[in-house]
Amino acid sequence: MSEPLKLLPDDEFNRKLVSNVHPPDWRNPEPAPVYNLIAIGGGAAGLVAAAGAAGLGAKSALIERHLLGGDCLNVGCVPSKTLIRAARAAHEVARAAEFGIEIPPPTIDFGRVMARVRGVRAEISAHDAATRFRDLGVDLFLGEARFLDRNTIEVDGKKLRFKKAVIATGARAILPPIPGLAEVGALTNETVFSLTERPAHLAVLGAGPIGCELAQAFRRLGSRVTLIEIMDQILIREDPDAAGIVRRSLRRDGVEIVLGARVGRVSRQGESKVLHL
Repeated sequence: MSEPLKLLPDDEFNRKLVSNVHPPDWRNPEPAPVYNLIAIGGGAAGLVAAAGAAGLGAKSALIERHLLGGDCLNVGCVPSKTLIRAARAAHEVARAAEFGIEIPPPTIDFGRVMARVRGVRAEISAHDAATRFRDLGVDLFLGEARFLDRNTIEVDGKKLRFKKAVIATGARAILPPIPGLAEVGALTNETVFSLTERPAHLAVLGAGPIGCELAQAFRRLGSRVTLIEIMDQILIREDPDAAGIVRRSLRRDGVEIVLGARVGRVSRQGESKVLHL
C-alpha cells in the first residue's frame, strides 16, 4: 500500500484530488509474468503510453511515485488557467464603465479564488484517476521505480519484467543559485497554487510565458507585481513585436517590468523579502 499523501491546504478539494490520483488505500497489483510496455511517470506522456498500449491489446503497467496527472493537472495547465480565468473576470468587471456599465469596484476574495482553483483541479482529476486507468486495463503501481537490469524494474518490493519501457518522469524547476534565495524561501510553479492569502507584493523572476501569465493574473487579482528579466526583452524566444504587445498589456494592467536586471542576492527584512539588483 502506498504511503498516505497530504497536500496543503488540507481541504476537501485537495483530499478529493488525492483520493483520485494517489488513493491512500491503493494496493499495487501482483505483477504479470511479463509486460509488453511499462511507463514510468504518470504525467500526460506516461498516461497516454500506458492506456494506448492497453487499448491495443498489450499488457501494460504504469508507475507513479507522486500524483497521477503530472504537471498539467496538478501544477500547470489546469490550476494556472483556472487562476487566469478568475483574473480575467476581475479585469472585465473593473473595465465595465468603458461599456457604459456603472458598478462598484470589485472586491476580490483571494481565498475563494484559490479554493475554486483547487475545486476545478479536483473535479478534472477524475479523468486521471487511478481507478480509471485500472479499468482501462493498465496495471498501476504507486511507488518508486528502480531498474534492476535491462528487462526488470522493481517497485514497492515487486519485480516487473518487461519488453519495452517508456521513461516519462518529466522534470521540475529548481531555484536559481542566487545568494540568500534558498534561505528566505520562494514560491515556484509547484507551490504558488497552494497560496490561501494574496501576496501584497509579488516579485516574479523570469519573464517567460509562465512568469508573464502569473504576473498578469496576480496583478489583476490585486497584488502589486514586479516582473524581473535578465534579458532586455520579455518572452525572449518570441518575435520582438509580439513580445512588445504582451509587454504593453502587462504595463496597462500595472505590472512593473524591470529588464536587463540580475538579482545579486536576496535578504529578509521583517516579514518582507528584499531583492538586491
